[in-house]
Amino acid sequence: MTDIIKRELQTAILNGYVDQKENYAAAEFSPQLLNNSQQETVWERIRYELNNCSTFTFAVAFITDDMLTPLKAVLADLNLRGVHGRILTSNYLYFNQPKVFTELLKISNLNVRILQQAGFHAKGYLFQHAKQNYQSVIIGSSNLTRSALLRNYEWNIRFTSYAEGAITKQISDEVSYAWTKAVPLTQKWLDEYKYLFAKKRTEIVKEADQLINEDKAAYPETSEIIPNKMQRQALQKLRELRESGEHRGLVISATGTGKTYLGAFDVRQFKPRRFLFIVHREQILEKARLSFRKVLGGPASNFGILSGQHTDKNAKYLFATIQTLSKLESLKHFTPEEFDYILVDEAHRTGSKSYRRVLNYFKPEFYLGMTATPERTDDFNVYQLFDYNIAYEIRLQDALNEQMLTPFHYVGLRDYEYQGKLIDEKSPLRHLASKERVAYVLEQLEYYGCSGDKVHGLLFCSRQKEAYELAKLMTEKGHPAVALTDETIQTREKTIEMLENGVIEYIVTVNIFNEGIDIPCLNQIVMLRNTQSSIVFIQQLGRGLRKFPHKEYVTILDFIGNYKNNYLIPMALTGDRSRNKDNARSEVSLQPTIGISTINFTEIARQQIYASIQATKLDSLMEMRKDYQELKRKIGRIPLLIDFEKYGSIDPIVFANNNLLPNYYHFLLKMKESIKLTSYQDKVLYFLTKELLNGMRRHELLLLRELMQKRIITETQFVDVLYKKGCYVNSAVLKSVDAILSLEFFHVKAGKNFKSDRYGGQPLVYHEEGNYYLNQDILTMLNKNVFFKFLFKDIVKTGLLKARSFDPAVPFTLYQKYTRKDVCRLLNWKKDVSAPMYGYRVGKNDCPIFITYTKDKNVKHKGENYENAFLSTSIIRWFTRSPRHLYSDEVRKLLQTDGEGNPIVKIHLFVKKSDAEGKDFFYLGESEIIRDSASEKMILGKNGHKKAIVALDLRLKDPVQHRYYKLLTDTDSEING
Repeated sequence: MTDIIKRELQTAILNGYVDQKENYAAAEFSPQLLNNSQQETVWERIRYELNNCSTFTFAVAFITDDMLTPLKAVLADLNLRGVHGRILTSNYLYFNQPKVFTELLKISNLNVRILQQAGFHAKGYLFQHAKQNYQSVIIGSSNLTRSALLRNYEWNIRFTSYAEGAITKQISDEVSYAWTKAVPLTQKWLDEYKYLFAKKRTEIVKEADQLINEDKAAYPETSEIIPNKMQRQALQKLRELRESGEHRGLVISATGTGKTYLGAFDVRQFKPRRFLFIVHREQILEKARLSFRKVLGGPASNFGILSGQHTDKNAKYLFATIQTLSKLESLKHFTPEEFDYILVDEAHRTGSKSYRRVLNYFKPEFYLGMTATPERTDDFNVYQLFDYNIAYEIRLQDALNEQMLTPFHYVGLRDYEYQGKLIDEKSPLRHLASKERVAYVLEQLEYYGCSGDKVHGLLFCSRQKEAYELAKLMTEKGHPAVALTDETIQTREKTIEMLENGVIEYIVTVNIFNEGIDIPCLNQIVMLRNTQSSIVFIQQLGRGLRKFPHKEYVTILDFIGNYKNNYLIPMALTGDRSRNKDNARSEVSLQPTIGISTINFTEIARQQIYASIQATKLDSLMEMRKDYQELKRKIGRIPLLIDFEKYGSIDPIVFANNNLLPNYYHFLLKMKESIKLTSYQDKVLYFLTKELLNGMRRHELLLLRELMQKRIITETQFVDVLYKKGCYVNSAVLKSVDAILSLEFFHVKAGKNFKSDRYGGQPLVYHEEGNYYLNQDILTMLNKNVFFKFLFKDIVKTGLLKARSFDPAVPFTLYQKYTRKDVCRLLNWKKDVSAPMYGYRVGKNDCPIFITYTKDKNVKHKGENYENAFLSTSIIRWFTRSPRHLYSDEVRKLLQTDGEGNPIVKIHLFVKKSDAEGKDFFYLGESEIIRDSASEKMILGKNGHKKAIVALDLRLKDPVQHRYYKLLTDTDSEING
């Protein structure tokens, strides 16, 4: 253990157990309560510990197989690095299912023993860090179960100790003692356990049935179906929509979230004279009819079907297929006003001729469309058909968080390599459907398993011939499978029935089951194809999310090849459409949870996605055009920046950061919108976009908003506005606002011109004699040019909306991202001096330090390695530029303190992982120099001569949260502890 780590650990112990105020603590060494908070689940912490340990031991009484899938993904990577571990568990109360032990036997780098004694109720996780000679421990209330590690309100204490510490020795001795008493998990032991478990569980079930019957007698069941939270909110919105005079509405709801029952509840509150339900497949009609009858009640004769097999045209509630209803001989039986409420299921299909014929014929009081995927790959506008009235929207991520769907465990893993080459879009059929690839795939399917004792799987591949060959080879290997591509409905239904009854394990298809199919028993989804779009990805993943008796979770296995579109995977899983590379990389690195669903990428798969993200221009004009057109279809007008922010589409900052677009006006021109601005109006919008849209400081935006409304305000009025909005106020920041809005801050030579010239060269706001007022030219333009006014106001409103992400009471917000120019502005410096700043600048009162954590290997210094490095989450080793000595003016200024020992200069630390992250740095807070760490070092310069630099250890005021620590230090290949 290094001296610095040892000292940090000692201080952490004092901080946690003696006096928090007197002793500073590093986050990874300080005692910590883990309780499944929004910031971190217990599982996320365990995963982090696993990825950074040398060995581990779990001592847990109870384990459920619904938490073993994500654990297997982590252990698969650890196995490649030679990291092994142990699990000590029990047969106490026969809680652990035999399947748990079956799955544990599959993990080659895991040694499992069972303590066969009553009362074993331990819940502890121990991680050895051999390289640094310490141990981290999590002990508390959490067993190795999904609920305990992802959802429940648990209490676990995490602490660290020297390997030779007393508490560590007690724990190690206790584990060793229990381990010697426990018996190894073997197939023989498991066979005996299965027999005893079945016998014991039979007795338990009998007792439970007796209690249930007694409860039923005391509390008779009710048949009433009650709307869930989502449905209650949607019903309210639908009622409000109709009360406002609208006659059409669209509900966007993820598959499996109860759309059919929602429709029935709304029909009940509408009370129509006659009702029509339209769907594209006859197989759905009967289920829909039964669901509506449960909600609406009444005789069966009220609920009729119109299809190729039934002609109940006179029923009060009619359920029809579009194929039958759209025929002219069918339509002539009804008047256009026959139905006062019509519900169109799978409304995204309404672009077809048959749907348009029906929808143009009928004139109901209200049309309701329902769909899980309104986004279309064709040019048809679903939103327009329903008058742009989105009554309610709940996407996959929301539905999972609300526990409306079966949770999933997604595992992204490497696809098969043939002769050292990973599968890609151009791989020939002989590689896609080779015996070797099938053997590899089946090995992974067996390892990761599924919920329950029998697989009910749906496998998506890329080609029809591949589907048939894969099904054949899988069947030969003892995993019966049937390929379905474009067969008849009868064959399709028969195959589904075979899957449901367990006659086959897998249906292999290309894309016919992307939507409109309901197989609730599906417990494993396998993706053996390139991700063509986020829409299709979610459609395919969603096939397995319907709830089903005894289905605890769905295993999603995504075999990731060398595909260009891999960048779509994290965006689809998390619903992120910001077009921000940092966000996409973060999602892959952090592998977030969604409710109690987990996202897991093995290391090699993670590298494939990183490579795809890096090689793809997410904010290309082509991609932005797609999102723009989709949003325009959605709202029925030219979208503004604030619309992108409100609807969760492109992050408006993407427009600001695009070097080819001075402002949004130029993007609208590229979209062929008829808008005309003058050169000066263009430059004003350029300034607002590049400098203020990010919302990092509210002050300028609030002043502009006030001046647009009042034209002139006093200093006192402006200060009052700032105070009311919770903004920090002092003379320095008020002077800085003047410098920004007068453009003086930007009056810096840049080539032949001044930077301020590109923004129009003249002040936007004048501050004279205690008053603020707008430039007269801008005021005139706001009154005369409606387009300029809209775009000007849009930037101000969007900037203030973005400002919600920043703390108004301080210049910098922890973990937000800033460029060097942003920092110059927010430190209230008179001029933008970001160009010559490079790594740091020692100012009068402040010194911002910018660290790129991972240097480009191609430009790495020769000679002594002096790269900046985190020594812990609270200490980073930093080096000055060269040549610098301990007696250099800037070093002495950094080390200088006042009479009470406080530093004269505040150090603000900004860090980014690599240059691939762009110009933005995470703000990690203020830091102080550990004074006895200052030392001179000699390095080799480019000319081969030695130069002096100064090494300093910086202690952060707030230790880096572990999620950001991982983001910044993760090398895409976890470092063994």
